[in-house]
Amino acid sequence: MDLRPRKKQIQFISGFTQAEVEKMENLLNESREQVCDAEICKKLAKMFTRSKGRAGKPIVKWTEVQAWFQNRLACDLSKDNSAEANQKLPDITEGCSLNKANESSHIPKEMYKYSADKHFAGQKDPVLSDLEFEARSSKDGAWYDIDTFFSHRFLNTEQPEALVRFVGFEPGEDEWVNVRKAIRERSVALEDSECNKVRVGDLILCFQEGKNQAKYLEAHVIEIQKRFHDIRGCRCLFGIRYTCDDTKETVRLRRLCVRPSILGRP
Repeated sequence: MDLRPRKKQIQFISGFTQAEVEKMENLLNESREQVCDAEICKKLAKMFTRSKGRAGKPIVKWTEVQAWFQNRLACDLSKDNSAEANQKLPDITEGCSLNKANESSHIPKEMYKYSADKHFAGQKDPVLSDLEFEARSSKDGAWYDIDTFFSHRFLNTEQPEALVRFVGFEPGEDEWVNVRKAIRERSVALEDSECNKVRVGDLILCFQEGKNQAKYLEAHVIEIQKRFHDIRGCRCLFGIRYTCDDTKETVRLRRLCVRPSILGRP
């Protein structure tokens, strides 16, 4: 059992009001085939942003509206086909061999040994009882801890996807994520005394806390300024570059989470 410090608990704050959700639900029932159209999503986003009920709240992006519809459609499809999917479960290990050199997509072999009837029904599988995973959200590119796996599917390209719920998220915010590219063993925080394990070039996650949402973004360590530790713990500074936009920032160890393989360094 991993007793190291966990990531900070992230509480997702939904971007939609109850009235907006009801509007999208009604539109989904009326026209399921067109709701993901960009023009429709843009009109809805503009209408929501200008409504009185959104006073003091962030503006609505049309991509957020589209993502909401896509997730709802995916959830509905999963419910309709769950029985058939479980009966025809393919071997998920086939076609999913991972490049071990690519740490960002590393998934322990144990993940491929789950029971479809138990694991994807939200129940604990004995093989996975001591493993925890994180996944990259398609909405903002951030990595979140996975709370539950619900279902699975194979696309036409034979890419396996899993329907997951992130820790702190609501049922309507479940996402389909690519098992091969966007799910991996959970990153972990380091003790102050372990700061020497971090090296230039390492792939890490950096915690960012905004007004409406806290998230972990992927970055590479580009510089390390060693400092003497004091009563407050590690005072070293880490220069990082975010992979999403190449912006740079200097942070302290407490904001970083590292890949599990880094823990094994001397």
